[in-house]
Amino acid sequence: MEEKQTVKFKKDEFAIRESIKKLLGKGKVSKVKIEYTPIGEKLIISTSKPGLIIGRGGEKLNEITEYLKKNFKFENLHIEIEEITHPEFDAQIIADDIALGLERFGPLKFKVIVYRTLEKIMKAGALGCEIRLGGKLPSSRAKSWRFAQGYIIKTGDGAKIVDRAESRAETKPGTVGIKVGILSPYVILKDKVEINNELIEQLKRNSENFENGLKESIKKKSNKRTMGKNK
Repeated sequence: MEEKQTVKFKKDEFAIRESIKKLLGKGKVSKVKIEYTPIGEKLIISTSKPGLIIGRGGEKLNEITEYLKKNFKFENLHIEIEEITHPEFDAQIIADDIALGLERFGPLKFKVIVYRTLEKIMKAGALGCEIRLGGKLPSSRAKSWRFAQGYIIKTGDGAKIVDRAESRAETKPGTVGIKVGILSPYVILKDKVEINNELIEQLKRNSENFENGLKESIKKKSNKRTMGKNK
């Protein structure tokens, strides 16, 4: 029963997220979370453009609330808007922005769009970024393209901290799939080593201690050989 409830919860969450994206348009919503509380349901919408979602006097927000109550049978729905302060590090927003760029300017300018996006992300301070495109770019045959800069973790537990998202652009030649992975500067890297003055001084002391120990060892061996010859 728990497995069925989990699957149903994920399906509902996906359907709600897709419905909200259709209502608001591509590029305005990053994540949608559903929380069930004793007093009702709480929907948290993460966005970099809260004003467009709330609308003038809360009209747009009321429209979304009524639509969700009608189509998903929420009893006491409460919607919260969570503002994304650094959209450059949000993979979903970046993927949707690339999709909008391809739909607006066409697939022939895909390199310009992607390189500008990469530059914007890295200038904002990201540790690394990877963008993959798949589709009819720019020829009539489908092809995969990869653009990357900085440091990206691919395997192991460390790969979980990379923010990943997908989007797609509907262009005249066909559909283009977009995958984005961003390593934010705010994540904690367990294997990260910061080289500062304290570390440099410690390395110098360790090196000196090692050299002194090596000299003492050579000196003791030399003394033993000399004593053996004298006997």
